[in-house]
Amino acid sequence: MNRRQLLKYTALGGVAAAGAGFWALPIGEQPATMSLEGAQRLLDGLVDQPLASLKGWSPAQVFNHCAQSIEYSISGYPLLKPTWFRSSVGPLAFSVFAARGAMRHPLDEAIPGAAALTEPATQALALQRLRQAFADFAAYQGALQPHFAYGALSHGDYARAHVLHLYNHLTLIKLA
Repeated sequence: MNRRQLLKYTALGGVAAAGAGFWALPIGEQPATMSLEGAQRLLDGLVDQPLASLKGWSPAQVFNHCAQSIEYSISGYPLLKPTWFRSSVGPLAFSVFAARGAMRHPLDEAIPGAAALTEPATQALALQRLRQAFADFAAYQGALQPHFAYGALSHGDYARAHVLHLYNHLTLIKLA
């Protein structure tokens, strides 16, 4: 098989997988409106609440992870997937998530090259960090850095990605 055929079959396989993935994603109710403001109000409501994780990371680690992603969209991700991925598979995956209004990804997978999720260590401080990251992103008017997997995103698309990402992680966080 030559390179052109390999690329063609890879692209076709990606389209088929994305189509199947589209229908596999949930379309149930979101925990809040699909907006930065909705996410911020939801996070405001978690202040001083006893939270527990159903599995995987602690609430503090989840909040630090989501904050990292938002902060990296401004400062730059430590490691990027290859250019071919960020210009093909990554944007396709994001378009499926955005169209479906739901994201599904491994909820214990760190951002490539990111710092450990240990600081801040307390739930309250990690939640404060995440709330500040959302506020900083909402106010930010400069150029955004490419997402490590999705590639270049507009401010609106990044906002949607951050909200979808948070809501996906919150599926494993409940009131204690």
